[in-house]
Amino acid sequence: MSTDTIARHRRWLNGIPSQPEMSAPLPKRILTNPWTWIGLVFSAVYTACLWAQYAMMTADIPVRDGVVPGINHSAIRDAFWYAMPTLIFWIVLFVIADRFRPQRLLLWYLTLGWGAAVATFVSLHINTWAAKQLSIGGDGDPTTGARAAIYIAPFVEEAAKATVLFWIAILVRYQVVTKLNGIALAGLSAAGFAFTENIMYYARAIMYSSVQINTGDAESAVHEIVWLRGFWTAFGHPLFTMMTGLGLLVALRTHSKVIRVLAPLIGYLLAALLHMMFNSQATFAQGTMRYVIYFAVALPLVASATIYAVRQLFAESRKIRARLTDYVRMGWLQPADPETTSRVRRRSWALMVAATRGWTVLRATLSLQRTLTELAYLRDAEVKGVIDASGQARATELLYQARSLRGLAIDDPRGQRLSLPTLRKQPAVDYPPPNYPGPAGLGGNWPAGPGSAPLGSQQYSRVDPTWGPPPG
Repeated sequence: MSTDTIARHRRWLNGIPSQPEMSAPLPKRILTNPWTWIGLVFSAVYTACLWAQYAMMTADIPVRDGVVPGINHSAIRDAFWYAMPTLIFWIVLFVIADRFRPQRLLLWYLTLGWGAAVATFVSLHINTWAAKQLSIGGDGDPTTGARAAIYIAPFVEEAAKATVLFWIAILVRYQVVTKLNGIALAGLSAAGFAFTENIMYYARAIMYSSVQINTGDAESAVHEIVWLRGFWTAFGHPLFTMMTGLGLLVALRTHSKVIRVLAPLIGYLLAALLHMMFNSQATFAQGTMRYVIYFAVALPLVASATIYAVRQLFAESRKIRARLTDYVRMGWLQPADPETTSRVRRRSWALMVAATRGWTVLRATLSLQRTLTELAYLRDAEVKGVIDASGQARATELLYQARSLRGLAIDDPRGQRLSLPTLRKQPAVDYPPPNYPGPAGLGGNWPAGPGSAPLGSQQYSRVDPTWGPPPG
């Protein structure tokens, strides 16, 4: 076995990616990239799952006394637009939180689509089957039973939402390095799940309020459930799944085999427990007790999770600064690199300055920031014993890559200004009248005074007509 083969095998065992081949044409690189085909395959799977759920929602349900009509297309369309603002809010929030080592756009899409399509598809069928096994019935929809919602749905739904996180951890664990990555990916999966679930609830509310006269104002009834699920309790699914994501990230960044096994399991059980408590109070709490649980238990949990996420931003900033300082001490990085890479404000200012100087400078600056960030977390993995000596080869590649980007990227934005185009018209310059050479002649070093005649004029150098060669 050759040395290169052994080195590639060691990198694969540590999850370290190989240096991409950039000499091939762009179409060939896209077609040979496995992520291209992963995205296409999962897009087809997501489409099939969503279509199956749509067919299930619109189908008529036979019951003992007749048939319950399915949900029409108009109700689903209106429910889609009611659920969209909540989804956009969570997407923006979690993408912003994933700022130091942001994932590739495809990973965000895969986690969001998994939660919206696959997790809801699996949960819908398993919850329905389990509810039937418990002999629970109710208006043609067996999943509305209390026992299924409390004892079955939390474990099924949290497992379905978190499955994509474990697949990502297995395939690209090198890229998932911070607890903020776990929070963002878990939150996106949960936001997608809540989006599809909200569409189902809103569409059912629209259909029910439009055919039942005892609901009163149908539009007010629908708006009430939209406010309840889309605003007041919108934190539910992201908060639950975030526990599994945190447990998984703790396992990925530790050398202990015991913690690697227990941390994801504890995170999943905690997520299911919180989900179970939430469904219990939604089912049994009434009147004042519901408000007490909401303001005394639910909101403090949300506040604690928010504070924890904000503290993680500062912790990751200190970690990047400390790890890059090791390379500065060895003379491989510039002294300004740790501060520039670890501070969000300085990174943003460098990108803004680069954006005003052209696309090439902006791309080089973004590549430099990503390279140094990857280098910092690679060093952190080596310190923690997560990656062995094979990480040194990747560190060398990153250092050479950073050096090649120095001349074009904005690596230290302090004192830099935006290169914005001038919008005001510049005033015309009032130049003085031209001055001719002075008395010193053609080689003189001061101009002539006002009113002097031009050089070579008849007035200045009059020719004597009697001039000629000397006689004799």
